[in-house]
Amino acid sequence: MTNTQKMQSAVGAGVLLIGLALAAGALSIPAAAGYGGVGPNFLPWVVAVSLIACGVLIVREALTGGFRAMDPPSGAERAYWPAFAWVSAALLANAALITTLGFILSCTLCYMLAVQGLRRAGGQAAGRPVGLAIDAATGAAIAAPVYWTFTKFLGINLPGLTQSGWL
Repeated sequence: MTNTQKMQSAVGAGVLLIGLALAAGALSIPAAAGYGGVGPNFLPWVVAVSLIACGVLIVREALTGGFRAMDPPSGAERAYWPAFAWVSAALLANAALITTLGFILSCTLCYMLAVQGLRRAGGQAAGRPVGLAIDAATGAAIAAPVYWTFTKFLGINLPGLTQSGWL
């Protein structure tokens, strides 16, 4: 077995273990059927079974010769750490500010920061006012419908900026 096959097998084993851990956690979720005939443990079981199946298939593929039709890796040979810092800052800012700014604004900020990191990693122009405005509009266009879907249609409370429930 080559080193590449060992690494591919390790990835498959990791996916399999995550699926098994999720299945173990799903055992503790009550199975009482709710709205639509499914209980709160339905989605965790779907994800767990999917991960277990993917892990088994990845390990099988690695043990029977490895990923044969893989393209050579693209991108730089080393990680671009500033992009990692931008995306990490985006996630941490979202977690820290979601109860203060509300879901829509904190997710918009998260999107803007993450896109800045990804643009910089790709060698694209970043930090320009027009680009930031487009990123803000795109982030809000993604976050607002998600917020409204959860709060208005599904009845799940997400932190808002106002008490009206629309922002």
